[in-house]
Amino acid sequence: MKNLSQAYFRLFFSLLLIASIFSCDKKEEITFTESTNEKYRPDYHFTPPFGWMNDPNGLVYQDGIYHLFYQYYPDSTVWGPMHWGHATSQDLVSWNHENIGLYPDSLGYIFSGSAVFDAENSSGLGTTENPPLVAIFTYHDMESERAGNDDYQSQGIAFSTDKGKTWTKYDGNPVLPNQGIRDFRDPKVSRITNVNGEKVWLMTLAVKDRIQFYESSDLKNWSLLSEFGQTIGAHGGVWECPDLIPMTAPNGDKKWILFVSINPGGPQKGSATQYFIGDFDGKTFTPDEEQEQWIDWGTDNYAGVTWSNLPENRTNPLFIGWMSNWQYAQVVPTESWRSAMTIPRELELFEANGRLKLKSIPVPELKALRSAPIQANDGIIPLPSQSFEFHAEISNSTDFGFEVTNEKGEKLAFSKDGDEFIIDRTQSGITDFNDDFGKKISTKMDWEAKSIRVFFDAHSAEVFINDGELTMTVISFPSIPWKNIENLHGLDKSEVFDIKNK
Repeated sequence: MKNLSQAYFRLFFSLLLIASIFSCDKKEEITFTESTNEKYRPDYHFTPPFGWMNDPNGLVYQDGIYHLFYQYYPDSTVWGPMHWGHATSQDLVSWNHENIGLYPDSLGYIFSGSAVFDAENSSGLGTTENPPLVAIFTYHDMESERAGNDDYQSQGIAFSTDKGKTWTKYDGNPVLPNQGIRDFRDPKVSRITNVNGEKVWLMTLAVKDRIQFYESSDLKNWSLLSEFGQTIGAHGGVWECPDLIPMTAPNGDKKWILFVSINPGGPQKGSATQYFIGDFDGKTFTPDEEQEQWIDWGTDNYAGVTWSNLPENRTNPLFIGWMSNWQYAQVVPTESWRSAMTIPRELELFEANGRLKLKSIPVPELKALRSAPIQANDGIIPLPSQSFEFHAEISNSTDFGFEVTNEKGEKLAFSKDGDEFIIDRTQSGITDFNDDFGKKISTKMDWEAKSIRVFFDAHSAEVFINDGELTMTVISFPSIPWKNIENLHGLDKSEVFDIKNK
């Protein structure tokens, strides 16, 4: 990842301080002070160069480049007027920081959304020879919300004809005005075949406590198809950041997976992403069962969505999430930046105990970052750096575990006891910024556990049991870096790979 020089940071923060003094609009913002403290900055997870980041947006692939846009506020380390930050990668591991993609305007902040490659120029926003990338996003009119109105969110589009380098907002925005409903947002658009056999654009939109599906032939004019979910699934908080994707079940059947993020109301409190497996006929989504499942049972994988227009050699959907939780995202102890993305994951369907489930697999590109393995010696594995991958075979599926420790006696503990898998961060270091942070989290796993992979990177741990049949993501903040893995039990062939982003 390209890092900005210290000279750049000093200039940026000096200009920001001057701007904050002379801007009446920024009196209530928490602005940066100059700092060279990059404690907890990960090595191989995406983070913003500075400022605040949350949801991944506009995930699209074109001509060898993966585009990652994201909710971004460059002027503070807490949430503020939302932009779309922008990064690109050729391998999903090394990311280049690009210019900000979308800025707030008179219609509002730029909230979450998606991007598509309009290969046939159905929108007319490019040409046949040079079809556009089109971003579809939510406008959030903060003044209207403060005035007590309900129709402060609407959907807009922007287009790029230079492969995402620059963007032009459509003159006819908003393309989907509000219906008088609060929380009308986060459009995820894809290309499908509708009930009449026609190629159309499908918008999956979060509307308070349900999902609405819309259809368009040109990305500019939208008609409502159907609704789903008002009385189905988890409803502890507002529904947001939906995604609908087709997948193939192990028996060859075509299934559709609907992701719905919810905050609060997750299985560990706060933020989480539920999913439903079912059928979609081009108009209506019908779930196989009304009970929700969770794509990640940890505390810190939220608002995840999938890339569009993937290359042909990539047969599985490709997913990434925001690695934090709204319970504490704005108070975690990082200095000049806040939040990271999860590692990218490929998705597959599998069956356990007669139930179809979603599997999250770390992308194979991560293996290229591995060093030579370090094996356990007398039950201890010395850690090579703050960024490493732990791998082990499981010899006792109902009773295994290990701890990551440092010289201050802090530890992050992982264990399976019977059908319960547990991550314990009660002694993991700095926890006092939130009452719910320093606790144990757990979930049920009532099928056989055969292997475990955990990706550690400065302040995060992403657990993949059976290569992603069960996934738990957590962040933690040890006061000094982790030094050893110890107290291993129920495991065979335990080893650590140093992970370096070359």
